[in-house]
Amino acid sequence: MKAVEDYVRSLGLDAYLVGGAVRDELLGRESKDADFLVPGVDAHTLRERLAPHGRVEDLVVAGRLVGMRLYPRDREIRALAPAGIEFAPPRREQSTGPGRHDFEIVVDPDATVEDDLARRDFTVNAIARHLEDGHLVDPHGGREDLERGILRTVSPRSFAEDPLRLVRGLRFVSQLGLDPDEDTRAQMHEEARAVALVSGERIGGGLAADGMGELSKLLLGREPRRALRLARDTGVLVELLPEFERAVGFDQESRYHDLSVDEHTFAVVQAAADKGAPLRVRLAALFHDLGKPHVAWRGDDSRLHFYARHGRRDHAEVSAKFAGDAMRRLRYPNDLRERVVRIVRFHMLDIGRGDAVRARKLLHRFGDGLTLDLLDHKEADLIGKGEDGPRDRTELESLRRFRTVVEDELESPHRVSDLAVDGTDLISLGYQPGPEIGKALAELLEEVVEQPHLNRRDALLARAEELLRQ
Repeated sequence: MKAVEDYVRSLGLDAYLVGGAVRDELLGRESKDADFLVPGVDAHTLRERLAPHGRVEDLVVAGRLVGMRLYPRDREIRALAPAGIEFAPPRREQSTGPGRHDFEIVVDPDATVEDDLARRDFTVNAIARHLEDGHLVDPHGGREDLERGILRTVSPRSFAEDPLRLVRGLRFVSQLGLDPDEDTRAQMHEEARAVALVSGERIGGGLAADGMGELSKLLLGREPRRALRLARDTGVLVELLPEFERAVGFDQESRYHDLSVDEHTFAVVQAAADKGAPLRVRLAALFHDLGKPHVAWRGDDSRLHFYARHGRRDHAEVSAKFAGDAMRRLRYPNDLRERVVRIVRFHMLDIGRGDAVRARKLLHRFGDGLTLDLLDHKEADLIGKGEDGPRDRTELESLRRFRTVVEDELESPHRVSDLAVDGTDLISLGYQPGPEIGKALAELLEEVVEQPHLNRRDALLARAEELLRQ
């Protein structure tokens, strides 16, 4: 960051570092943000002053021109800021009517730094540092709020101005461990319904330079359970993900679970976060049991059950559909959505005896990556079955041992490409090109998965001849 700041200082813009970079600096955290405020200029003038230094593009958010992004001609700086450096002229609110929603944000070159900070989302982001002398501009007490661990809106209209801030606030709860003050919590509750109006790209798929929306960043934080509980309690969660509506407070009445579906879900997401699991596993954790209230049936044991019976679908199947629908609505990339849906669909993974044969069969069925994701998810699922983790730790210990077995078997033959023969070899034996070859290779692989020592060219050719004669 220092090199980028030095570069911006050299442009002679009298700029201020603003927002997340200052916040993270005060917290002693490394920041990827590099946003600068340039007082005394309008958008046209700012573009003209940046143009000699590289490529400049308009920065538009939700249909508003909010600044410029510079891709410096200087190669070293461009390497440090590959997503560009953001610059903004000062902006202020302008009334358009008598109501509390009747206003717009306009660029005003006569606005002060304090004016611009007054329309920011939270006090912890409404801090600026003058590049020239290092002076902090903190008119709303953001530094003190950081020290106290408080999340507080700059204005009572903060969420009305941009409902995405509801999810961003939840993200700060997860990432930074901040707690909203009473007024901010009340504002979240009051404006919760507005989050449904935010475009999916801004929440999930990501319009940010890093390609991630606010929900993804929330899940990748340190305390997602804390944030998800707040989202539920303020009404934001169900507006954001209607799939959660029947899960909130749903008692599973199961000997396997101490928690309601929502609390179990939050615990699983947190366990995945504690393990450092990738986003796809955390997203799967978020959706994996949402189908339970929709398929529940009561057995002779007077408990609820969630597997397929009496014309009802298995809860994993319904949960997978919810995951796919929600991620499509939130504009997540197709490959990520498909992977999450598969984790959810097959999350009731059975490790059987936990031996090498079972490991190879799972690797053959799901592939290396999905198998490991399913094991990561299952571990988080087991940990999340109670407030203090699983009551039966034997199952968790068995799962962890099995993961080691799976990792040991990654180099064993479990893909068609691992076979010591291929389609050309079978054609030389008299097989006809087409489905016949695929069927024979599949049968050979099935036998090799059971007994890897059979994966020898001579043995497989002999077995292929036997299959051809059958």
